[in-house]
Amino acid sequence: MHDLIKQPLDEFLASVADATPAPGGGSSAAVAAALAAALVEMAARLASSGPVAAAPDRAAVASPSHRAADQARALRARALRLAQEELTSYAPILEARDERERSLALAAASEPPAQIAEVAAEIAELGVEVAESASAAVRGDALTGVTLAEAAASAAFRLVEINLGSGRVLERARAAELLAARARASATGRPPPTAHAPMPN
Repeated sequence: MHDLIKQPLDEFLASVADATPAPGGGSSAAVAAALAAALVEMAARLASSGPVAAAPDRAAVASPSHRAADQARALRARALRLAQEELTSYAPILEARDERERSLALAAASEPPAQIAEVAAEIAELGVEVAESASAAVRGDALTGVTLAEAAASAAFRLVEINLGSGRVLERARAAELLAARARASATGRPPPTAHAPMPN
């Protein structure tokens, strides 16, 4: 399995375009979420008042912008880990020998994209906070992060929706997509979409 995190961008895009099951939509959504987090992190760092002196109680003296940047960095790392995990999540579906094995494999394969949707929603909400305090010079970057995060959450939800007709994992992914949409709406002034009706079985 390729180490996606260390792969050059052009090679990653070529591997997505290749006629193989992975990397596919899940890893792509996770990478989009990681890119969104990077933009939010950049905007937060530029919005901070300056470097925080090293101290045991750094969390107590860090500015809100520094804390937001640290949070964005952690979310970026989580998104990349999920992108890597997604590389192998679909293989058991292709290898299933009967309908029972396929159903179990679909359920297991739906967990990573559900988590991607949840991470993306957190990034979108954090991006709104950062955009509100950012200067005009970088506010657009934070808002771009919010928009990318919403797209990642929506894409990941769709993957879960295709795999599962109902259940807790699907509801988690749907809730995350709506959170991301509301975050984007609050940042841009455009109304969020209405809730999705469940797909028919």
